[in-house]
Amino acid sequence: MPLSKQYRCMHSASCACTKGHITEDVILLVFQQLNWNPKLIAAFSCACKWFDDFAKRVLWKEFCKTRAPKMMIDLHSSGSHSVDGSWRALGKLLIYCSGCSKGGLFNDIHIPGHFVYRTRFSRTSGKSFLLPQCRSDVLYVSDPCEHLDQGEDGDIGFFRGMFKSFSMSKVRKLLIKRKAQLHPTEACPYCKAKLWSMQEAKMIPQSASCRLGAYEDAIEYYVCLNGHMLGVCTLLPLSESEDASELE
Repeated sequence: MPLSKQYRCMHSASCACTKGHITEDVILLVFQQLNWNPKLIAAFSCACKWFDDFAKRVLWKEFCKTRAPKMMIDLHSSGSHSVDGSWRALGKLLIYCSGCSKGGLFNDIHIPGHFVYRTRFSRTSGKSFLLPQCRSDVLYVSDPCEHLDQGEDGDIGFFRGMFKSFSMSKVRKLLIKRKAQLHPTEACPYCKAKLWSMQEAKMIPQSASCRLGAYEDAIEYYVCLNGHMLGVCTLLPLSESEDASELE
């Protein structure tokens, strides 16, 4: 993958990077051999601003394209669309369950955020999270990340997702039409943008709980200004037949 631009270190004159960088092509080849390891990309980004800039422009993009190729092609199928909120934010969304701290978005739930090895995102599932008048929008939603036996809260599931071209979506237009208020304090854990509550906007269809296998009155999700979605639900208990099948 040829790269036309080269960037000098944006640190101060005392930065060790002023002694010279290896070329972007070499860095790209190294991370290609490392299969775009996200933890190493994150560590690389911390070295200096030049590395951070290169990771944002190139490495996180290559990671996303490798981890979810069909999803990335679809998100860019309109030609002019660029990923909202940056490639780094999308890369984090693919591999990180945000959890929730007590007193945060989801009230008294306290489950620390954590990395997940692999998560399936589905465009078909995304339709279940949209009101009928918004189902021409494209939304990818993950399977719930299950956190079982959470005391009185029962079995908790966190899910996350990404809209295609959210700025032009019917969901955004409807949120604005209904004069939905942005959350006064909390921000998106992936891109730090402000959040709309889909529950307060009364835009959570019954089909969402059916898709998640959750109680209808125990599901909530937010959408940020960049189109990232994050939510929580209380999962329905497994039936006896399902319990038996899991033990086989």
